[in-house]
Amino acid sequence: MKPRRLRAFTLVEIVLAVALLGGLLLAMNVFIFSMGEIWGRNGEQRLFDQHVRAVTRHVEGLLRRAALTPGALGGGGAPVSAQEIRLENGSRERLLTFDLPDGDRVLPWPRAPLPDVVCSLAAQDGRGLLLYWHSRLETRFEEDPPRVTVLSPFGVSLTYDYYQADFKSWQNQTRLQQDREGRWQAPQRITLRFVHGKMTAETTVALPAPTSALPAF
Repeated sequence: MKPRRLRAFTLVEIVLAVALLGGLLLAMNVFIFSMGEIWGRNGEQRLFDQHVRAVTRHVEGLLRRAALTPGALGGGGAPVSAQEIRLENGSRERLLTFDLPDGDRVLPWPRAPLPDVVCSLAAQDGRGLLLYWHSRLETRFEEDPPRVTVLSPFGVSLTYDYYQADFKSWQNQTRLQQDREGRWQAPQRITLRFVHGKMTAETTVALPAPTSALPAF
């Protein structure tokens, strides 16, 4: 039986393998660095979009929770209504207002969130998208104006969308509207506008309708 010959790589094969591996690594490095450049160049836009989505989802969550209040579920009225609110500067403004029986995590308080909280949404130039709030359990609930929490410093406007059944179209208003009898009406949805530098975004949030049962969301 003849001894088995061991076959080694030739110098040409080794050189070719090293050249192929080097070319592959170079291509991978070019791809990774180019993708990193693209990712970094659009980083601010992505962060802005993420912020807008997060704030919009939070506003949607607040309104959905308002629809679960005992008064709203019992048919006692709309979960969101147009109420006159006294602001911290002493002026009064009619804002979209709703109740949060369990408070919310964004409302600062030394311990657990205050219960039975009355909240109002607003947007002010130079301040952002705001949430006015105070608890009915506070001793000076009637005397003191509500506190203010900034939901987004980039929120520049909050407008109200009313559905016109006669014309089957939407009408966007900068202020809350009254019906023919002079009663203040909550819109069917709101439009939030955000601006940061040259970046802008608009989102729409539907308001929950009055219901006598658990909402379908």
